[in-house]
Amino acid sequence: MRKFMINVNGTSYEVEVEELTGGAAAPVAAPAPAAAPAAAPAAAPAPKAAPAGNVSGTEVKAPMPGTVLNVVTQVGATVNNGDVLLVLEAMKMENEIVAPCAGTVKAINVSKDDAVNTGDLLVVIG
Repeated sequence: MRKFMINVNGTSYEVEVEELTGGAAAPVAAPAPAAAPAAAPAAAPAPKAAPAGNVSGTEVKAPMPGTVLNVVTQVGATVNNGDVLLVLEAMKMENEIVAPCAGTVKAINVSKDDAVNTGDLLVVIG
């Protein structure tokens, strides 16, 4: 094991790194913070509310946190597997969120410029 001191956003962490030999993977211990952060991180925004009524179908959830740049579809539209539903910007990249199945769009839970977190419900296809 080798010890290193790393600095992430002004907070120092002491980490231990195990050198691997022969390509065998070894479990990695989580880094132990050397100093407590000055302030607690801001609370995450509340998740989006479920659509009104009991809409059932295939749920399309956000694969990563980001900002909705454009909603391409609308409620009632017929979509095919692979059709683009919306465009999500994450890490300065535009990601097309596509329909995982064919069906009719039953609900859209986001709109342009909404911030979403991983796992937030975006669209329901029935």
